[in-house]
Amino acid sequence: MPSRSSDSPLARLRSAPVRSGAALLAWGAVVLGAAGIALHFSRSSWRWLVYAASVAPYLMCAGLVAALAFTVLRKRIGAAVAVVVTAVAVWTQLPLYLSDSGADGGPEVTVMQANLLFEGADPHALVEAVHTRQVTILTVNELTPAALDDLTRAGLDRLLPHRYVSPGRTATGTGIWSAYPLTDTVEYDGYVLNQLSATATLPDAGAVTVYAFHPVPPIYGTEVWSDELARLRAILDRAPADRPAIAGGDFNATFDHFQFRALLSGRFHDAAEQSGAGHLVTYPTDKPYPPVIGIDHLLLADARALAVETVSLPGADHRALVARVRLADRSHLSWRRA
Repeated sequence: MPSRSSDSPLARLRSAPVRSGAALLAWGAVVLGAAGIALHFSRSSWRWLVYAASVAPYLMCAGLVAALAFTVLRKRIGAAVAVVVTAVAVWTQLPLYLSDSGADGGPEVTVMQANLLFEGADPHALVEAVHTRQVTILTVNELTPAALDDLTRAGLDRLLPHRYVSPGRTATGTGIWSAYPLTDTVEYDGYVLNQLSATATLPDAGAVTVYAFHPVPPIYGTEVWSDELARLRAILDRAPADRPAIAGGDFNATFDHFQFRALLSGRFHDAAEQSGAGHLVTYPTDKPYPPVIGIDHLLLADARALAVETVSLPGADHRALVARVRLADRSHLSWRRA
């Protein structure tokens, strides 16, 4: 009578055919992990590579699976390769989890970014989030005339009485609301969707430049998407150097898109990265499964995010972002005015 031990899962795993098949799958996982890393660094605007880069962190996780599998199989070379792939993958994502502990000595503001899904988002829920979190600057995307009326009736203008808005049909509309006066308003030409900026004057911080961005999603053409992100970076590069700046928007790009990270190569930093908040997934929220990618961002110049969180917005297909931000002390910026 054969021993039962020969039928155990471990025994079956040690059989030659099964070991070969498991090793082949493990090498496939290594390839997937390496592909995720390559996508993180890819500058290509080819449609399928742009799409795949959105899920690069999930592909990178395959490297860890491979390392565990090779360890069980006692294949040292495979395990070593998988560990290297995993280490590089962790290195690409680690900045999102390491907070910048430094702090400028200026005043604090609370900033919110929300995509409204046309008239889909519950205006009362948005106004309640602004009220409970004491938001002082709000940027919105997909602002239609009907959504603007709904927000007004829900009381948004009572909380944030100053606004600069450019509503539009479907996804084109964009808006900025502020608790403080807005001046120097600009709408940038040459984009599929509306891109805005204004200067908010805070009583204890002075002028702060505010941008509300919404580059076109790559489904409308990855070359157009890449070009719009590059031109938005040029706008940020021209931001006045003698004041802090805040840019909120649905950037239709994740941290793993090189084209998005290019926006962070100058004065601007991603609020989630500054605060160590990790992967803040914001999209989509209107599916049977949870949101899987983070395409909504808050970018800061001469300011530091102390905390960032996502906020559910019933009826929308994005989670909103809320950040508590400390602005740089004015004396720190005075040397740039010349």
